[in-house]
Amino acid sequence: MSGAFSSWHLLKPIINWLMLLILLTVSFASTDPDVEGEALIDLLRALNDSSGRITDWNYNLVSPCFSWSHVTCRNGNVISLSLASNGFSGTLSPSITKLKFLASLDFQDNSLTGLLPIYLANMTHLQNLNLANNNFRGPIPNTWGQLSNLKHLVLRGNHISGHIPDTLSNISGLTELDLSSNELTGRVPMQFFTIPKFNFTGARLACGSSLKQPCASGSVLRVSTKKSKLGTVITSASCGVTVILLIGALFAYRYYRMHKLTHDVFVDVTGEDECKISFGQLRRFSWREIQLATDNFDESNIIGQGGFGRVYKGVLSDNVKVAVKRLTDYNSPGGEAAFLREVQLISVAVHKNLLRLIGFCTTSSERILVYPFMKNLSVAYRLRDLKPGEKGLDWSTRKRIAFGAAHGLEYLHEHCNPKIIHRDLKAANILLDDNFEPVLGDFGLAKLVDTKSTHVTTQVRGTMGHIAPEYLSTGKSSEKTDVFGYGITLLELVTGQRAIDFARLEEEEDVLLLDHCYKRYLIWAKET
Repeated sequence: MSGAFSSWHLLKPIINWLMLLILLTVSFASTDPDVEGEALIDLLRALNDSSGRITDWNYNLVSPCFSWSHVTCRNGNVISLSLASNGFSGTLSPSITKLKFLASLDFQDNSLTGLLPIYLANMTHLQNLNLANNNFRGPIPNTWGQLSNLKHLVLRGNHISGHIPDTLSNISGLTELDLSSNELTGRVPMQFFTIPKFNFTGARLACGSSLKQPCASGSVLRVSTKKSKLGTVITSASCGVTVILLIGALFAYRYYRMHKLTHDVFVDVTGEDECKISFGQLRRFSWREIQLATDNFDESNIIGQGGFGRVYKGVLSDNVKVAVKRLTDYNSPGGEAAFLREVQLISVAVHKNLLRLIGFCTTSSERILVYPFMKNLSVAYRLRDLKPGEKGLDWSTRKRIAFGAAHGLEYLHEHCNPKIIHRDLKAANILLDDNFEPVLGDFGLAKLVDTKSTHVTTQVRGTMGHIAPEYLSTGKSSEKTDVFGYGITLLELVTGQRAIDFARLEEEEDVLLLDHCYKRYLIWAKET
């Protein structure tokens, strides 16, 4: 009982912090979320989503910043809409201008119609505007020259006519201009050829000093100025330095792995060697059965990859669907006997919030674990990788996931003998059953901790962004390292973001979600 209380004592502050973060997220919103939600609903109506691909835009449920697909937010405001290739055949609603902080708008590869909207000129935060491969017609509005922050303007593959407005030259930061495959006429202004990436081919435009010199396919006018040459040198040098740094990082990582992390020390369980291993209802599959179930591990059947190897979807001879984990990095001292001991101990870890092991396969060179197939896949998939029409996670489900994962983790720590340390707790390792109930997976080969030990020194396992700092630096894992991973998982649940995302470097210095959220907390604390 005291052990369970201890685990809850560790987990309770994390859950309290989750509730605080929700309040912080709401308090940061500088635009009324009702306005943005209503604007998006109006936009969806005008887009004519006849195929019904957008199913989770429901203003009656939650703010668009929490769970709506194709929407990215910052500080409680919508900053990006990515609605490419959704089969829309309607028009762009003026309501889109209510998204006052929108920086990226991507509608490429749809069938949108109408004139290019003049009112987009009011969206002064726009940096990326991609309307490629639609059915827009008419001229490019002169007022678009007011989009002073625009960096990428892609309009290829429409029916745009008229001249290129000179006002576009007012956009000094433009780095990409693609007007190809349209019906534009006249001469391309010379200043547009200084844009780093441009394309005017496939239109009736003139690229020379006279209207008789058409823009040839792939034509690039080289402006031989000292400034442009200097820019080329600087760009080339920057790219070279980046490549060198990346190569150096890879070698450093490889050296670190080979010389620091390969000295494994495993904790064994006293007396286990003499015990007869009983697998109960656990099924031992033949290698041939596994090959047939996975179509000989065909790549089309890959449904995930964890720290221990790939996971394949399989179908057994009785048509039962399974998930087959092929261990590609398993090197336990003791060979097959050690593997079978771990399988036996893990198989008795039975809890409603733990993924049940149903079988295994072992050969001289292969180690296979077989689990039930979860058709709703993982929490990470439901947060970030949904396909059109698939169900996302509302707040009641997210809360259930948070508590279910905590119960599963407590069972591993307090009710398994020896204790099991997960060491790679993350949204991708929380699977969802048919009723969206959470089950912890990928604890199958977590090293076992003897009840007499307070920690185990082992090869560092886990996913960057989820690994506790002390575990990364010392190699010593304990229940507390799992609690750290659980806390990061809660941040994933709340924000929907990845624990580590290099795309954040475009806007800030922090690639780790923990650092990102902590900075927001400091800002909030300072303002209050």
